[in-house]
Amino acid sequence: MLSWGRVRFTVILSAVFGLMLGGSYQSGPLVIRTVLVALVAMLAFGLFERWPKRLPSWLARWALQVAGVAFAVPIGMIMTFTTFGDTKGDHTLIGVALLIAPWVALAALVRQKDALARHQALAFDLERSELARQAVGARLRLLQAQVAPHFLFNTLANVQALVDAGSPQAPAVLRSLVAYLRAAVPRLDEPATTLGQELQLVQAYLELMHMRMPDRLQFALHVDEAALALHCPPMTLLTLVENAVRHGIDPSEQGGRIDIDVHRRGDRCTVRVSDTGAGLRQSADGLGTGLTALRERMELTFGGDVELRVSAQHPTGVTAELDFPARGAAS
Repeated sequence: MLSWGRVRFTVILSAVFGLMLGGSYQSGPLVIRTVLVALVAMLAFGLFERWPKRLPSWLARWALQVAGVAFAVPIGMIMTFTTFGDTKGDHTLIGVALLIAPWVALAALVRQKDALARHQALAFDLERSELARQAVGARLRLLQAQVAPHFLFNTLANVQALVDAGSPQAPAVLRSLVAYLRAAVPRLDEPATTLGQELQLVQAYLELMHMRMPDRLQFALHVDEAALALHCPPMTLLTLVENAVRHGIDPSEQGGRIDIDVHRRGDRCTVRVSDTGAGLRQSADGLGTGLTALRERMELTFGGDVELRVSAQHPTGVTAELDFPARGAAS
């Protein structure tokens, strides 16, 4: 009701009217009276803005405020007469004030309603953005929860194959798997990781797979140091590599080689996983379960600014290439 902006506007506007009404005679006292009357009208406007809290259904608050301003003008004039006495120009002031004050009040109400509408629209947009962010976060957590059993069941199936075959390597592979999972599983619930951390997991995974099939799997990592600190969802690189092992190297009698290339080019990062295994096999949507979930997780994280391309190599093998924005881990 007595905000500085409202008081300042009232004083300046009323002082301008007082100067305009003063004419050729001394305008100082008239300006003071005009300001006082305007402040009384402003108090009435603010009072009926909040009081009473409840109004009859037939009475709009804006109408009460305008009527309050119209009644406040004569009251303000009576107060100035009591304090300063009657002077030349007061009658003109009464007429002008009674004519202008309600319209000024209406203009203030229109401006107030417009500001309230903008505020409500902004609040609605913020709430909608927050709900959208929460929905994206929930979807991302669901997809990451799906990655955990998919990856773990595939890895455990590899260990089971060794045990069923009676391989002497089974105990060593199992010990390596336990050590690996102790490091990897806690990261499944993290919202983000770095490519450097992903590469550590990938190297441990490939060493584990190499112990299982030493004559059928070779691998090499080619990594740009500038890309190590870049942000990505957990299990991004590991999903590509695990997919190459499961669908490329495992089905091939000769096995094959996996090459991992990670490079940063300006504001983009490219991750490429190539294998010389069994080759590309079609699925219902063109991608397997792991790659489909990976693409959706990347799109949720980077707002759709992601490309996942899978292509056949010659004479055999598959290349999976992931292109996404180069963002630091703290971005």
